[in-house]
Amino acid sequence: MDLTDVWNRVLGGQPGPQLTLVLIAGAVALLAVLPWRVWRITRNLVTIAHEGGHALVAVLTGRRLTGIQLHSDTSGLTLTRGKPRGPGMVLTAAAGYVTPSLLGLGVAALLGAGKITLLLWVTIVLLAAMLVMIRNAFGVLSVLVTGGLVFVVSWYAPSDVQAVFGYVLAWFLLLGGVRPVFELQRKRWRGRAPDSDADQLAKITGVPGGLWVTLFGLVSIASLVIGSTLLLPH
Repeated sequence: MDLTDVWNRVLGGQPGPQLTLVLIAGAVALLAVLPWRVWRITRNLVTIAHEGGHALVAVLTGRRLTGIQLHSDTSGLTLTRGKPRGPGMVLTAAAGYVTPSLLGLGVAALLGAGKITLLLWVTIVLLAAMLVMIRNAFGVLSVLVTGGLVFVVSWYAPSDVQAVFGYVLAWFLLLGGVRPVFELQRKRWRGRAPDSDADQLAKITGVPGGLWVTLFGLVSIASLVIGSTLLLPH
C-alpha cells in the first residue's frame, strides 16, 4: 500500500452501522460507565481526555506545558507555567471537565459524516502528541495501550468493526464526560476536593466553585444530548 492508498483510506468515507448496532454500542458504553468496578478502570480513558484538554488549551493560550501525569487511581495532573491569573489560566483550568464531552461531540460529528477511519487516526495523532509530555510510567503505559488499541482497530479491523468501535468510543466519551462532574460535586460536598479545578477557578475568578461545576455539568449534558442526535441514524 503506497502513500496515496493510505491517504485515501484515512480520508475516505465509510457507511455507518444500522440503528441496532448504534444502540448496542451505546449500551456497551453505558456498561463501561455505570458499574463502579468497571468505571475504576475505564475512567482512565476519561482522565487521558481530561488532562489532554488542560494541556491543549494551555498551549493554545500561550502557557508553557511542562508535563502531564496520569495515575493508577484515575487522577491526573497537568503542569504548566505562566501567569497565575488571567484568561489563559482560566481557560486552562476550565478545560479539563468539559473536554471528554466535547471530544465525544466531535467524534459523533465525524461518525455522522462517515469519517470513521479519519476519526481513529486523529485519535492516534492526539495520543502521540500527548505521549511526548507524559512524565510518569503509568501515564506512558496508559497512553501506549490506548493508542495501540486504536491503531490495531484502524489498520487491521474491517470497516464494520471500525464503525462499531467508533460508536462505542463516542458514546463512552459522551456518557463518561457526565459522571465525573457529579463525582466532583459529591467530593466537594464532603470536603474532599479542596484543590479541584472548580475551586481553583473560584480562587482565580471569584466565581463560586459550585457555579463552575454547574457550567461543567451543562456542557457535558448538552454535549450528550446533541451528540446523541448525531449518532442516531436519521
